[in-house]
Amino acid sequence: MNDVIEKANVLIEAMPYMRTFYGKTFVIKYGGHAMEDEELKKAVLLDIVLLRYIGVRPVVVHGGGPEITAMLRKVGKTSQFVQGLRVTDAETMEIVQMVLVGKINHDLVAEINRYGGKAVGLSGKDGNLIVAEKYAGGELDLGYVGEVQAVHPEILFSLADQGYIPVIAPVAIGLDGKSYNVNADLVAGELAAALQAEKLIMLTDVEGILADPRDKKTLISSLQVDRAAEMIRDGQIDGGMIPKVEACTRALRRGVGRTHIIDGRLTHSLLVEIFTNRGIGTMVVE
Repeated sequence: MNDVIEKANVLIEAMPYMRTFYGKTFVIKYGGHAMEDEELKKAVLLDIVLLRYIGVRPVVVHGGGPEITAMLRKVGKTSQFVQGLRVTDAETMEIVQMVLVGKINHDLVAEINRYGGKAVGLSGKDGNLIVAEKYAGGELDLGYVGEVQAVHPEILFSLADQGYIPVIAPVAIGLDGKSYNVNADLVAGELAAALQAEKLIMLTDVEGILADPRDKKTLISSLQVDRAAEMIRDGQIDGGMIPKVEACTRALRRGVGRTHIIDGRLTHSLLVEIFTNRGIGTMVVE
């Protein structure tokens, strides 16, 4: 009986959040270990389906870095990264599209539909959803790596109005008509801004942002964007965490309500963050 009462109490705790977030758009960046571990994958996708059932409008942007790296190894290619961005030549770009659009996206859509959701798979090339230009940062030519130049989210509004869950692969169409590999974190941030989302949520493979990367006890629960920029300059935030923080910063400054970087390795971390008083991970704030 106590277990039943506890479950009821959980629902009561979640009720104010359900009321607040009804009809709101959440952009969820899904990647890392939560995509590789089958039990975690099931938990994340069930969380997303539940969000849709209770009236939230989830939009999913997925990564696929480990799968791309594994496929590149099979064809004898190694990966080079610059500030979390994969150097992408023409052959690598073909493999990126094959893995992200041809495999991962289709698999996620099928799984969400199997769990009772209504998912539709898209890439940034569909309906000119994500238009990119060649990445121009730094001295090294990263090849077919793109920066988001424009987002045309009309198709996402239409799908959400009909109860669908858009699942988006971060491959964009270039201003020059070519395909570009765009970091999924940055795509999620740009989409959240274009949709004026209530929340941008990044699932990652760490607890959140740590003041001391070697000490898990130094988790920062709330981090202002100016302080985050200082931590990037000082090297406290580095590697793949940089585009996540930059995406959160850009989204906040363009009207997104809240941004969160949470540990996707925790079962049902999405629900814990959204519907409980304590939450988890790091909230990046203005």
